[in-house]
Amino acid sequence: MTTDTKRGAGPGRRAEAPDVLIVGAGPTGLTLACDLARQGIAVRVLERRTAPHRESRGKGLQAGSFDVFEDLGVAEAVKARGSEGVVLRKYFDGEHIKDTAVDGGLLIGQWQVEEVLRDRLAELGVRVEYGSRLTGIAQDAAGVRADLEDGTVIRAGYLAGCDGGHSTTRGLLGIPFEGSGEEEPAMVLGDVRAPGLSREFWHQWFSSEGGGILLCPMPGTDTFQLQAPPESDERGESLPPSLESFQRLFDRHARMSGIRLAEPTWLSSWRVNVRMATRIREGRAFLAGDAAHVHPIAGGLGMNTGIQDAAALGRSLTAALSGSAGEEALDAYQAERLPVAADLLADTAQRYERVVAAVREPGRGTEAGLE
Repeated sequence: MTTDTKRGAGPGRRAEAPDVLIVGAGPTGLTLACDLARQGIAVRVLERRTAPHRESRGKGLQAGSFDVFEDLGVAEAVKARGSEGVVLRKYFDGEHIKDTAVDGGLLIGQWQVEEVLRDRLAELGVRVEYGSRLTGIAQDAAGVRADLEDGTVIRAGYLAGCDGGHSTTRGLLGIPFEGSGEEEPAMVLGDVRAPGLSREFWHQWFSSEGGGILLCPMPGTDTFQLQAPPESDERGESLPPSLESFQRLFDRHARMSGIRLAEPTWLSSWRVNVRMATRIREGRAFLAGDAAHVHPIAGGLGMNTGIQDAAALGRSLTAALSGSAGEEALDAYQAERLPVAADLLADTAQRYERVVAAVREPGRGTEAGLE
């Protein structure tokens, strides 16, 4: 059953002037929308993509996220699509060295989490409005005005920018995004098929010459999420991700001649960025998730932190809209989550350094980021 529509279409309650306008339909925005809608708060959710994606992206959920999902009534549906625990199969210079079982979380593709949340949101009478690009924000004492690329104007009580690391909302609000980042990609990623490769393990090949490649089987699919440092050309510049490059990296590090990677459905590059917004409230507008902070991927904390941001922002907006609290409730969101973001950036930077150092040792892998 599909629950997605183009902007402005679909059944259910449509709030032309919603209490809260949410920009971005990733895990953060969808969690916030479900939380508010289940309490009778009128929401609209805008997404600049023209349709849902099917990219694995963030692939791990932790206990804190399930506390939120229990309240939303989606915890069991999410668990049914994922896999609890994973065995890391570590190789070094092509030789199998060690298997390590990692427990305590759920392996699941980000697109699958989003699908469950969209279904729940549809049950609450709200559909994601795809193809909606935000171009302007204005505020007054009564609320927020959002201008869209097609000329549509939406008035709302509050606005939540959950639109990722390249947040349009953050830019329109003029909020600095401070920190550091690298120009060259540290990793290429993709979703690929690997016929003949066991799906019982998260395969992690590393080499004494440096570099490596990881293939993680994504539950409920026949694909693996691939991660590897990028290839370089003759000038030392990073090559863009491609199936051909993935195969060369696999052949170099895995040394399994019978495996041919196939059917890439997602190709991406990742750069090390450690940045956070200097503030996550601007009057009646707020930032959450990657729009508020970006950090190294070690430890798999990104999607989980965004879900926690959404829960905290939902509490603040609900208190303000119910009349049980005023400005202090809105201030509480920033007071609670900005220190969390600062700690997250420091923590994940250290985790990333541990992983980079650990994989030079035979038998060690990404579990170093969980220590």
